[in-house]
Amino acid sequence: MRKQVDTVNHLAGNAPAVDADELIEAVHAVMHQFRARQFRALREGAHELSHMEAKALGYFARHPGATQSELVQHSGRDKGQVARLIATLRERGYLEARADEADRRIQRLEVSAAGRAVQKAIQAQGRKLSQAAVAGLSAEECAQLKTLLAKLQQQLDELP
Repeated sequence: MRKQVDTVNHLAGNAPAVDADELIEAVHAVMHQFRARQFRALREGAHELSHMEAKALGYFARHPGATQSELVQHSGRDKGQVARLIATLRERGYLEARADEADRRIQRLEVSAAGRAVQKAIQAQGRKLSQAAVAGLSAEECAQLKTLLAKLQQQLDELP
């Protein structure tokens, strides 16, 4: 009996053809679902925070003393949107502002004690979801996925 060759799924002995758009969309869908669940839990809990508010709070946690202009440049959002975002975070007591020593017109922003508590809640929720997301994967599968994602990131970094 002759052995049949699967020419549809194996091109010249290589791995099956992959739809790159579909693959990248799957990565995006996983992250979208992760963030949606993370922020749903925060909205239902003690902290009502939108995704953008959490991102802004995280930015100032990583860059204490940064300015509104620096967040605009980092995020690519328009000045008005960032101004409203910062105003909301300040009203809730999550951000504190102090005048720049060299130029009193510039406001330096830092996360308050209340903001740090929210940051901790966001991080804890993220860790909890991360653990749940990979619970069904073996250590080997996790390592393989991490390696493959790093390879994708490296390839994107190397593009002109």
